[in-house]
Amino acid sequence: MNYIQGGVTAPKGFKASGVHCGIRKNKTKKDLALIVSEVKGTAAAVYTQNLVKGAPLTVTKNNIEDGFAQAVICNSGNANTCNANGIEIAEGMCALVEKHTKISAKDVIVASTGVIGQPLDLSPIANGMNELVSNLKEDGSVDAATAIMTTDTVMKECAVSFTIDGKECRMGGIAKGSGMIHPNMATMLVFVTTDVSISAELLKKALSDDVKDSFNMISVDGDTSTNDMVSVIANGMAGNKEITKENEDFEIFKNALSEITCKLCRMIAKDGEGATKLLECNVKGAKDIHTAKTVAKSVICSSLFKAAMFGADANWGRVLCAIGYSGADVDVMKVDVSFESKSGSVDVCKNGAGIDFSEEIAKKVLTEDEIKINISLGEGEGFATAWGCDLTYDYVKINGDYRT
Repeated sequence: MNYIQGGVTAPKGFKASGVHCGIRKNKTKKDLALIVSEVKGTAAAVYTQNLVKGAPLTVTKNNIEDGFAQAVICNSGNANTCNANGIEIAEGMCALVEKHTKISAKDVIVASTGVIGQPLDLSPIANGMNELVSNLKEDGSVDAATAIMTTDTVMKECAVSFTIDGKECRMGGIAKGSGMIHPNMATMLVFVTTDVSISAELLKKALSDDVKDSFNMISVDGDTSTNDMVSVIANGMAGNKEITKENEDFEIFKNALSEITCKLCRMIAKDGEGATKLLECNVKGAKDIHTAKTVAKSVICSSLFKAAMFGADANWGRVLCAIGYSGADVDVMKVDVSFESKSGSVDVCKNGAGIDFSEEIAKKVLTEDEIKINISLGEGEGFATAWGCDLTYDYVKINGDYRT
């Protein structure tokens, strides 16, 4: 498994583009993205569990019900959520793709991100389609990744190469996500492409299994968005024998998908709104995986602990507090806690009680921009990792006037 350049256009047969069409007032920011495959591929997606869902999710779910797709169109600046004509607009976006690319509207994954409850006019999208399609290129991943950003401060993309059936295969992804991040079976907006040949059934299984350990294990602010979606298109152009069974090739595919999704998870968590630090909570020694996941997410979701990490304060009591109210069946008298970064590590709790440690060393460890919270529960083999970020003054500033 090797990391390579190219994002969603790293796999064979994919092109992408991104332009400013006029949805966003700031003309320097792209607001419309397109990803297309040379041929139709199998497709799968997972969606937010929020009862309030953006219209694009409904349209996408209907479009890929047959397990196939060939293109992705996404706008930023407007979520197309809670609009009376939302379905009409989302379907209109798919129709525009068909008009300008000849790809069937029913083979289009459509997404929107931005402000909720604001009417979305199809006119700027229609006016921008000629430029969007003419700009499609084999190195257009960055343009597409930039066009789906909202409050993101950095573009998020990655890609890997690997071998299946003696063929070089590639997989790439782009993501947007900075706030309203607390997923339930999906997250933010993530688009993954691959040239692997795999059945729609197994692609769906691979994605559904993966999000349980990747996107469902990150949180920035505890809010589950209305437009969260992760989608994958596999066009088969690598030339491998189609994966139709849960065999060794399927495991290789799942490992590649995990590399992409976990890499994007870290990028999203580190770029949390106003964040200055990536928090990675590793829990081991749990009775089972469910217990480990419950504990890890409780810690990285704790506002008090997140604030302590912003201040580089080794307030380990907040870790114990979060474990205690997590609902997990844990013997707190067996809990060990340590903090770790590239500046070193420091043990702060043993068997549920505080121990002597150097505040100076702890401050040095916690001043870094990536911090690991290592927790041992001492009761079994269960292990899990969750990602989050610190809570800063800027989070309130960003969200205090986000709409206006």
